[in-house]
Amino acid sequence: MFTTQLNGLLKRISEKEEFAIEDAGRLLSQGLLGEGTIYMKGFGEMAALEAEAIHGAERLPDIRKWTGDARLTEADRVLIATRFSDDAEALGLAKELQSGNIPFTAIASKREAAGIEEAADVFIDLRLTKGLLPDEEGGRTGFPSSIAGLYVYFLLKMTIEEMMAEYE
Repeated sequence: MFTTQLNGLLKRISEKEEFAIEDAGRLLSQGLLGEGTIYMKGFGEMAALEAEAIHGAERLPDIRKWTGDARLTEADRVLIATRFSDDAEALGLAKELQSGNIPFTAIASKREAAGIEEAADVFIDLRLTKGLLPDEEGGRTGFPSSIAGLYVYFLLKMTIEEMMAEYE
Protein backbone atom coordinates (compact mmCIF):
# COMPACT_ATOMS: atom_id res chain seq x y z
CA MET A 1 0.00 0.00 0.00
CA PHE A 2 2.85 2.40 0.85
CA THR A 3 4.49 1.72 -2.51
CA THR A 4 1.26 2.53 -4.34
CA GLN A 5 0.85 5.81 -2.45
CA LEU A 6 4.52 6.72 -2.95
CA ASN A 7 4.27 6.04 -6.68
CA GLY A 8 1.21 8.30 -6.79
CA LEU A 9 3.07 11.08 -4.99
CA LEU A 10 6.06 10.90 -7.34
CA LYS A 11 3.75 10.88 -10.36
CA ARG A 12 1.92 13.98 -9.04
CA ILE A 13 5.22 15.77 -8.54
CA SER A 14 6.35 14.85 -12.05
CA GLU A 15 3.10 16.03 -13.64
CA LYS A 16 2.30 19.13 -11.58
CA GLU A 17 5.85 20.42 -11.10
CA GLU A 18 7.15 19.70 -14.61
CA PHE A 19 7.47 23.37 -15.57
CA ALA A 20 8.94 24.41 -12.22
CA ILE A 21 11.56 21.65 -12.53
CA GLU A 22 12.44 22.84 -16.03
CA ASP A 23 12.65 26.46 -14.83
CA ALA A 24 14.80 25.41 -11.87
CA GLY A 25 17.08 23.42 -14.16
CA ARG A 26 17.46 26.47 -16.38
CA LEU A 27 18.20 28.76 -13.43
CA LEU A 28 20.80 26.40 -11.98
CA SER A 29 22.36 25.78 -15.41
CA GLN A 30 22.84 29.51 -15.86
CA GLY A 31 25.10 29.46 -12.83
CA LEU A 32 27.28 26.73 -14.29
CA LEU A 33 27.37 28.32 -17.75
CA GLY A 34 28.22 31.70 -16.24
CA GLU A 35 31.24 30.27 -14.39
CA GLY A 36 29.37 30.20 -11.12
CA THR A 37 28.88 27.46 -8.59
CA ILE A 38 25.72 25.75 -7.42
CA TYR A 39 25.52 25.73 -3.64
CA MET A 40 23.24 23.24 -1.94
CA LYS A 41 21.63 23.45 1.49
CA GLY A 42 19.31 20.80 2.85
CA PHE A 43 17.62 21.36 6.21
CA GLY A 44 16.75 18.44 8.49
CA GLU A 45 16.23 15.17 6.66
CA MET A 46 16.56 17.03 3.37
CA ALA A 47 20.33 17.05 3.95
CA ALA A 48 20.01 13.73 2.06
CA LEU A 49 19.80 15.80 -1.13
CA GLU A 50 23.00 17.61 -0.18
CA ALA A 51 24.78 14.29 0.40
CA GLU A 52 23.58 12.91 -2.93
CA ALA A 53 24.50 16.06 -4.86
CA ILE A 54 27.97 16.34 -3.37
CA HIS A 55 29.00 12.74 -2.65
CA GLY A 56 26.67 10.65 -4.83
CA ALA A 57 27.65 8.43 -7.73
CA GLU A 58 26.31 10.94 -10.27
CA ARG A 59 27.17 14.35 -8.88
CA LEU A 60 26.98 17.55 -10.85
CA PRO A 61 30.16 19.52 -11.55
CA ASP A 62 30.75 22.66 -9.49
CA ILE A 63 28.28 21.86 -6.75
CA ARG A 64 29.19 22.59 -3.15
CA LYS A 65 27.61 22.53 0.26
CA TRP A 66 26.42 25.97 1.32
CA THR A 67 27.95 27.25 4.51
CA GLY A 68 27.39 30.57 6.21
CA ASP A 69 30.86 31.76 5.25
CA ALA A 70 30.47 31.04 1.51
CA ARG A 71 31.30 34.11 -0.57
CA LEU A 72 28.57 34.11 -3.19
CA THR A 73 28.53 36.12 -6.40
CA GLU A 74 25.64 36.87 -8.75
CA ALA A 75 26.97 34.09 -11.01
CA ASP A 76 26.32 31.54 -8.26
CA ARG A 77 23.06 29.74 -7.66
CA VAL A 78 21.66 28.08 -4.53
CA LEU A 79 19.37 25.07 -4.18
CA ILE A 80 17.53 24.95 -0.84
CA ALA A 81 15.62 21.86 0.30
CA THR A 82 13.47 21.66 3.41
CA ARG A 83 10.46 19.65 4.59
CA PHE A 84 7.97 22.52 4.68
CA SER A 85 7.93 25.90 2.97
CA ASP A 86 7.54 27.76 6.27
CA ASP A 87 10.76 26.39 7.83
CA ALA A 88 12.32 29.30 9.78
CA GLU A 89 15.95 28.40 9.03
CA ALA A 90 15.29 28.00 5.31
CA LEU A 91 13.38 31.30 5.27
CA GLY A 92 16.35 32.99 6.95
CA LEU A 93 18.69 31.74 4.24
CA ALA A 94 16.19 32.74 1.55
CA LYS A 95 16.05 36.32 2.86
CA GLU A 96 19.84 36.47 2.99
CA LEU A 97 20.10 35.28 -0.62
CA GLN A 98 17.38 37.67 -1.73
CA SER A 99 19.13 40.65 -0.16
CA GLY A 100 22.36 39.66 -1.94
CA ASN A 101 20.58 39.23 -5.30
CA ILE A 102 21.60 35.57 -5.43
CA PRO A 103 19.14 33.51 -7.50
CA PHE A 104 17.87 30.36 -5.81
CA THR A 105 15.51 27.44 -6.16
CA ALA A 106 13.63 25.94 -3.22
CA ILE A 107 12.24 22.44 -2.82
CA ALA A 108 9.64 21.94 -0.06
CA SER A 109 6.03 21.07 0.62
CA LYS A 110 3.91 24.20 0.57
CA ARG A 111 1.80 24.98 3.59
CA GLU A 112 -1.10 27.43 3.94
CA ALA A 113 1.01 30.22 5.41
CA ALA A 114 3.29 32.07 3.01
CA GLY A 115 6.83 30.77 3.07
CA ILE A 116 9.93 30.27 0.99
CA GLU A 117 7.87 29.97 -2.19
CA GLU A 118 7.34 33.74 -2.00
CA ALA A 119 11.08 34.48 -2.02
CA ALA A 120 12.42 31.76 -4.33
CA ASP A 121 13.12 32.45 -7.98
CA VAL A 122 11.72 28.97 -8.61
CA PHE A 123 9.76 26.86 -6.13
CA ILE A 124 9.14 23.12 -6.49
CA ASP A 125 6.28 21.86 -4.32
CA LEU A 126 6.72 18.30 -3.03
CA ARG A 127 2.98 18.17 -2.27
CA LEU A 128 3.50 16.17 0.91
CA THR A 129 1.81 17.55 4.02
CA LYS A 130 0.94 14.37 5.90
CA GLY A 131 1.88 10.70 6.03
CA LEU A 132 0.77 8.58 3.11
CA LEU A 133 -1.01 5.89 5.12
CA PRO A 134 -3.49 5.84 8.01
CA ASP A 135 -2.15 4.43 11.27
CA GLU A 136 -3.85 2.50 14.09
CA GLU A 137 -4.56 5.64 16.15
CA GLY A 138 -6.37 7.52 13.38
CA GLY A 139 -3.33 9.57 12.36
CA ARG A 140 -1.06 9.25 9.37
CA THR A 141 2.31 7.52 8.91
CA GLY A 142 4.89 7.15 6.16
CA PHE A 143 6.16 10.68 5.49
CA PRO A 144 8.76 10.25 2.72
CA SER A 145 9.93 13.85 2.31
CA SER A 146 13.56 12.90 1.64
CA ILE A 147 12.51 10.31 -0.96
CA ALA A 148 10.37 12.92 -2.73
CA GLY A 149 13.21 15.43 -2.47
CA LEU A 150 15.74 13.01 -3.93
CA TYR A 151 13.34 12.27 -6.77
CA VAL A 152 13.15 15.98 -7.58
CA TYR A 153 16.94 16.30 -7.27
CA PHE A 154 17.45 13.60 -9.91
CA LEU A 155 14.88 15.20 -12.22
CA LEU A 156 16.72 18.51 -11.79
CA LYS A 157 20.11 16.88 -12.35
CA MET A 158 18.96 15.28 -15.60
CA THR A 159 17.41 18.57 -16.75
CA ILE A 160 20.64 20.44 -16.02
CA GLU A 161 22.72 17.84 -17.86
CA GLU A 162 20.39 18.08 -20.87
CA MET A 163 20.66 21.86 -20.93
CA MET A 164 24.44 21.78 -20.54
CA ALA A 165 24.73 19.29 -23.42
CA GLU A 166 22.61 21.53 -25.66
CA TYR A 167 24.83 24.50 -24.85
CA GLU A 168 28.02 22.61 -25.71
